[in-house]
Formats: sequence, structure tokens, C-alpha cells
Amino acid sequence: MRVSAVIVAGGRSSRMGREKVLERVGGRTILERIVSLLREQADIVVINANGNEERFAETGLPVIRDIRPDVGTPLAGLHTALSFAASEGFDAVLTVPSDSPFLPTDLVSRLAGEGRSAAIAASSGQAHYLTGLWSPALLQLAEQVMAEPRPPRVQDWAKRCQAAIVEWSAVPYDPLLNVNTPEELAEANRIAAEFSL
Repeated sequence: MRVSAVIVAGGRSSRMGREKVLERVGGRTILERIVSLLREQADIVVINANGNEERFAETGLPVIRDIRPDVGTPLAGLHTALSFAASEGFDAVLTVPSDSPFLPTDLVSRLAGEGRSAAIAASSGQAHYLTGLWSPALLQLAEQVMAEPRPPRVQDWAKRCQAAIVEWSAVPYDPLLNVNTPEELAEANRIAAEFSL
């Protein structure tokens, strides 16, 4: 199975006050951590982001812009990821947010193991709707919902896809932790130090 991985970095980082993906956790940027984890699980890693692409130049990764930047939700990034995977002939596309420094090393294998066209990750009973494995065959449905007067939230999209939910343990730390605030960044650094991550 050929898998493309897309880091959805389209958010405004308003709660952090600066670009989350370039914040450091345990001496490495969150982006470096995510890329390192995804390279072991996917055939290609791509960044989905708008604005100045130069801020990602050091990664050497392709950057794809939202096809529908007028849709102000993460669904725009997911739609763009599906479109990329379909046009490049991938069997599946993994999407992850740009603020998860501790992604599981078995993310693709466990999500793919569900054998569904869509599967999303969860921890502590909370679904992480942007952390999912999707079939490019869902592109047509994505284009239909993007054409609706009010495109749905990502969680509503996942329900329409009948996505499987796969749970990860949050012990001893949550591998799906999102870093949205300075407090969560401090917690991520504490975890990185305690567990030598």
C-alpha cells in the first residue's frame, strides 16, 4: 500500500501567538518531530499550508496550498490532501495536524488495519479527527461537501465517511497530544524530558 502523509498546517496558531509547528519540544521543532515519525510510515511527506512557503524551506518537503482557501476549516486541508493523493496515485493518505509532537509509530498500520475507507485516531476517549487515514476514493464526497453552502466540520465529515475510530492509550503520556497554547508547549517539553523523547 502506497501512503502519502500530509501535515495540515493551515491554522492561524492564534492561541499560541506564533507558528506552532516551528516551536521546539525537547530541542527539535514540532515539525521536525512529525516529519521524522511520518517518514518511517509513509512513502512521501508533504506539508499543506498557505502563505509564505519559505518558512518550510529547510525541510525540503513539497508544500501544497489549499485548493479551497475560502473554506476556513481544517476540512480544506483534508480536501487538498485527498486531491493530492488521488492525482499522484496513492492508495491512502494520512493526515495529521501540525501540532502533535509525539505521534504513534504504529499510526498507519493500526488505522489501515481497520480495513475501512476512513479511520481516525483517538486517545482518552477523544477522537482526533484530523489524525486519520483516508482513501483517495473519498475525494468525490469531499468535493460534494465542499460545494455545500456551509461545509461541515471535520468531525461531521468523519461521520459521513463512517470512519472507524482507533483508540491509543494515553499512559504514560498521550501520543496524540496537541500543542495549541504555551501551557501545552510546556507540558510537551516536560513529557519529552521525562521520557527521553
